[in-house]
Amino acid sequence: MSIASGLRPKSPTERLLAGNSWLVFAFFYAPIVLLIFFSFNDNNNVGIWTEPSLRWYGEMFRNDEVMRALRNSLVIAAISTVVSTILGTATALALERFRFRGQRVYDGLVYLPIIIPDVTMAVMMLLFFAQSFRLMEGLFGFAPEFGVGTISLSHIAFNISFVAVVVRARLGQLDPSLEEAAADLYADRWQTFRRVTLPLILPGVAGGALLALTLSLDDVVVTSFVSGPGATTLPVYVFGLVRRGVTPLINAVSTVMLVASMLLVGASLVLQRNPKSNDSE
Repeated sequence: MSIASGLRPKSPTERLLAGNSWLVFAFFYAPIVLLIFFSFNDNNNVGIWTEPSLRWYGEMFRNDEVMRALRNSLVIAAISTVVSTILGTATALALERFRFRGQRVYDGLVYLPIIIPDVTMAVMMLLFFAQSFRLMEGLFGFAPEFGVGTISLSHIAFNISFVAVVVRARLGQLDPSLEEAAADLYADRWQTFRRVTLPLILPGVAGGALLALTLSLDDVVVTSFVSGPGATTLPVYVFGLVRRGVTPLINAVSTVMLVASMLLVGASLVLQRNPKSNDSE
């Protein structure tokens, strides 16, 4: 494109599309900016501005219930992220590098937790745990309770699919000749994976892990169905605060969750960016 054509006046259609883009951005991000702005408000009323203050952030860190919910969220997110990353990576390798009976069916089932509604996933997990615990009580005379364990297993169930999709996309971009060259040099499957495949797909694995961590920290619907006494996570706690009455404390807690989620998603996107340049390195 020449300089003259690049500086030509925009047509009415182009201006309309540009204006529409700005309206969409404003629609998406204006509530976020407003939430962060009012989280620094000193007023007890959530929607009336008086003066800037860090009061509600201090209240958040001094609130035992918030800190307990935060600890539960971090423990559950850590467990579900580690397990789902391992299982999701193994699933991606199995689907991308091997052929077995029923592979197409299994391939379709991997995407099921991604496309089904959250409430459907929540009801499924609730029914599964309830029936499993009832069976265990009949066989062994005791059964676990709903809590951190059931939440962690539920998060693992849907996080595996997201990790598998991210890692599989990375695997699809690799040159198979690199693994073939390792085999020609008498490397077995494990050595090939450890020294060739894993270093090349590591950005995808890390991106999938960060995505799983974000989804686990943000989940409300599934968690609220399979949680038990004393196992409230931070998003569920915030949802409960909203139902009891909106206070400025919600602004501070929501801002912290929002910033953490944005940082994790941004890090995931950075790790998955420019795969060709990473391969060349």
